[in-house]
Amino acid sequence: MTWSDRFSLAGRKALVTGASRGLGPGICDLFARAGADIVAVARDEGGLAETARLVEGHGRRCLAIPADLATPDGPVEAARRALAEWGPIDVLVNNAGITRLAPATDLSTEQWDEVMAVNLRAPFLLARELAPAMIAQRRGKIVMISSQTGVIALDDHAAYAASKGGLNALTKSLCAEWARHNVQVNAICPTVVMTPMGRAVWGKPEKGEPFRLATPARRFAEVHEVAEAALFLASPASDMINGHLLMVEGGFTSV
Repeated sequence: MTWSDRFSLAGRKALVTGASRGLGPGICDLFARAGADIVAVARDEGGLAETARLVEGHGRRCLAIPADLATPDGPVEAARRALAEWGPIDVLVNNAGITRLAPATDLSTEQWDEVMAVNLRAPFLLARELAPAMIAQRRGKIVMISSQTGVIALDDHAAYAASKGGLNALTKSLCAEWARHNVQVNAICPTVVMTPMGRAVWGKPEKGEPFRLATPARRFAEVHEVAEAALFLASPASDMINGHLLMVEGGFTSV
């Protein structure tokens, strides 16, 4: 196998959540360029159609599945439809995420529950549904898109940080159970990425500039940098990496 084969997804099927906006289209686009067929999952059907056009523009197939991952049934039904229509999924990227920023004393129970449902429960349910086929074929990759906020503390991030800290723990727990079956489960923990959600939270200079200057790299991340990390973790090049939290944060958590 050549070095380029080690980073290829040729012949693989990848399910990506949050595929209609933010990091999702970038991940789907790069994975398709690397040879994967894509199951794109999101609520926004218009956005899913745009992602499908990106994927199919590279000559790959795209199965668009509208789903509300905030509900208990949404992730399960999406996974089961993917399995029914395409068979075993080789790569799962749990990318969908939401944030509800507020001081902890102002955070409502409904906001807490919504963040936990999308950011933590949905990734577990999707992994639970897709893993048996991965285990049966003795090959699978699960990539969690987490956050540096799951490792360090930030004001007004209580629910988001707790969900991402839980996602990091889930990553390690699933690794402990499934590594023996040649299934790798890893997480990417980015800094701010200037997606629409990133701009909404950090776009104002008075909020974003101090955070940027506190980052040793003195900048935030680009979408392609997170997508490239996901490609590495989805490819054969990462076969010996498991239960790892890959920090893509310009050194923020090292100082």
